[in-house]
Order: sequence, then C-alpha cells, then structure tokens
Amino acid sequence: MRIISGLHKGKAIVAPKNLPVRPTTDFAKEALFNILENNFNIDELDVLDLFSGTGNISYEFASRGAKSITAVDLNFNCHNFIRRTAKELNLKTINAFRADVFKFLYNHKKQYDFIFADPPYDLKNIDEIATLVFQFNLLKEDGWLIIEHDKRTDLSKQPNFSQLRKYGNVNFSMFKLV
Repeated sequence: MRIISGLHKGKAIVAPKNLPVRPTTDFAKEALFNILENNFNIDELDVLDLFSGTGNISYEFASRGAKSITAVDLNFNCHNFIRRTAKELNLKTINAFRADVFKFLYNHKKQYDFIFADPPYDLKNIDEIATLVFQFNLLKEDGWLIIEHDKRTDLSKQPNFSQLRKYGNVNFSMFKLV
C-alpha cells in the first residue's frame, strides 16, 4: 500500500501481517480520489473513515491536505497502527478512535463532507451504515457517503443511493442527500 498523491506521494506504508484487513487496492483508491478531486476541494473536507483498518484512506486524505480526518476501527491493533503511522508521518489532522462503527454512528453528532466506509465484505448489516448516516444527519449539505463492497452486495435500493462504480473486484456505492 502506498500514498498516491500529496505531501507524502509515493510513501509505502507497510502494515503488520497480523491486522485483520483488506486494504482498498491502489487501483481503486486512485479512481476514488480522481472522482473526489473532480467534485471537492480536498483541503476543505472534514472526512470520516469508517472501518479504517490500516488507515490507507485516512493517510491519503491527510497527505492531500484534508482539513480533518476521523478514523474509526474497533480492532485494537488497527487503531494503534493508525495512531503510530499518523504520528510518524506527522499527519496531525488524523484523529483515530477505537470504537464499534455502528455505536459510533449512533452516538456521534459531528457532520462531515465525506464519509468512506470499508466494512468487511461479509458483514451482514452493511446497509445499516447508510441508514445510520442519514438517520443521524452526519453528512453536510453537499456531502457524500461511499461504501466499499464486493459484487455480491447491492445497495442500490437504499434511500439516497446515487450510483455504483466498479474497479476490478472493488465496488463503490455512492450516496448523496436528495
């Protein structure tokens, strides 16, 4: 895994092998950030990174100058790896929380410009992510939610669904306020 652009462009991030993660591929991440750069000024974004795992997406946002990044993962080792890596790279805009994503969404009140969720592909209640984000009004007026998933998951019937983008085995379901 590497940081594609920004202050730390080209920096390789080597995660410990014991982390229970499946980082977003560089191919899919590059496509995702191309879309975002065409629709947002990244340096003005408040970002929420759910199921953040290695912190791959958070580091990319921080390297590109995002205003703030909140990274949430329940796994103790993932949380510590994100905190340690952010400190080593001097990425002060990353704030890592060790929390259950669903409880975090239920109890959190801050609004974000962009929310990215990369849950385990076999998670049974993936659709609840979008439900909670919109139920608790966690997106700012022109904000987006993108959920990464595999081809077996169909989120197109969810309220506020906007579009599906496919990059190899990675699927991004996009949601916007309507």
